[in-house]
Amino acid sequence: MTNISILGSGHMARALAKAMLRGNHPVQILGRDGAKTRDLVESLGPGATGGVTGAAITGAIVFLAVPHKDVHNAILEIGDSLDGKVVVDISNPVDVSTFDRLTTEPGTSAGEETARLLEGRADVVKAFNTTFASTLENGQVDGQHLDVFIAGDSEQAKEKVSAVAASAGLRPIDVGPLRRSRELEAIMLVVMGLQVSPEHQHFNWDTALRIFP
Repeated sequence: MTNISILGSGHMARALAKAMLRGNHPVQILGRDGAKTRDLVESLGPGATGGVTGAAITGAIVFLAVPHKDVHNAILEIGDSLDGKVVVDISNPVDVSTFDRLTTEPGTSAGEETARLLEGRADVVKAFNTTFASTLENGQVDGQHLDVFIAGDSEQAKEKVSAVAASAGLRPIDVGPLRRSRELEAIMLVVMGLQVSPEHQHFNWDTALRIFP
């Protein structure tokens, strides 16, 4: 059992919380909107607690369940509360006005940006950016389990994230160092674009990436 903290109170925060609770991990939700956070915590039931951003972080693993554009400010607000934690960047730096480009500079990634912001104070892992909220909340697509692709420079940190993913009924796949975030985020540019494409109207944010067998 690992204590989990989730920064954010949106769809991905809910989905991550439900996945972690499936694995019997206590979940702390921290959000800027107190009323929204309370509603989310109450809907999750036993095992979930909540507070506003800036409250003491209780989790050994902290999920940054906020949009990429908000990650920088979120880390600044939290300050040294992330020191010594495993921080999971789930963001996709996709321009959601066009879905045709990444907003990161060439040769880097959102995951690597987060690591630079933390300056070695925490181990950063890229994971869960390839799972949409609805599929993660359900834990499967069309009866098939979800794959969770994990990148990071700390083997110990990746093992911790892999363990909580597996406990939730998901299949963790270690894809290598944190720089592999670039490829994980780039492929989601394609996948997210498919969800909004008029040529693929049967996609409705309920698809998933999986490697067979």
